[in-house]
Amino acid sequence: MTRFGTIISAVCALFAVVAASPAESAGSTQELSFPSKITGKDYRYTIYLPDGYAASCTTYPVVYLLHGASGNERDWLDKGTVEPVLERMIAEKRIPPVVVVMPGHRGMWWVDGHGEKSESVLLTELLPDVEHRFRVHADREGRSFGGLSAGGYATIRLAFTRPDLFAVGMALSPAIYSPLPPPTSSAIKDPSFQKDGAFDGELWQRLNWQSLIDGYRAQPLRVPLYLNAGDHDRFEIAYHTAVLQRELMRLQPNATEFRVVDGDHEWRVWHETIGDALTYALARMKAPLPAAKGDGRCG
Repeated sequence: MTRFGTIISAVCALFAVVAASPAESAGSTQELSFPSKITGKDYRYTIYLPDGYAASCTTYPVVYLLHGASGNERDWLDKGTVEPVLERMIAEKRIPPVVVVMPGHRGMWWVDGHGEKSESVLLTELLPDVEHRFRVHADREGRSFGGLSAGGYATIRLAFTRPDLFAVGMALSPAIYSPLPPPTSSAIKDPSFQKDGAFDGELWQRLNWQSLIDGYRAQPLRVPLYLNAGDHDRFEIAYHTAVLQRELMRLQPNATEFRVVDGDHEWRVWHETIGDALTYALARMKAPLPAAKGDGRCG
């Protein structure tokens, strides 16, 4: 073979490697909404569909990924850049193909507080809308949920109050302050916790995990929980999460993971750890289920 032919062969081989690279798999995202009867306005969410979703008849596990207090339905895509993380991990077979739903409800801390009934919208309107529109598992074993900061706070609340709905939870830097949030927390001025123009500390404590754990302990279901926090978190969330982890280790020692990682209360921490959290969650969920021929789940 001539030197020119050798070079051409090498270039072709390189293109073949690139074409076969795991990074070449491509999922898709859609921005959607539905008219919420609870809020009286459109409720927005973004959804990630794995590569091959449109051409398959498979039913997928679904992760509901919540933003922080000041976020929206695009935060995990734009600030957390979660899509390339999903693409890479699926292509490398570190996690199975999964549908990820990223709802948007600015403020409200995902609770039914003094503001809009954010938890009710999430559970009674969003879940049915997603399960009607998309091929996702519509049972506990096929669902998980997670979030950062206020979304992590909600993750732990939902684990303790609705263990019948979700198989596993991921709480990244969860804002689970006890007994009350620090003055610098957005919770202090959030509509959910405002009563007569002031922060409602009694409501905060009633909704936080310490008031819920006895009810969770008294029922038979357990929700595996992945927890993390930055070692330089300016809200001292590593400490508050460690207090929760101590209680969980007494209650479900084989279903609790806690990571203290390098960083502050920041997107770098959440971007760098969401892959670890997803690995933990999806290993404990129902796998994608290809449809039997002619069973009507395509389309």
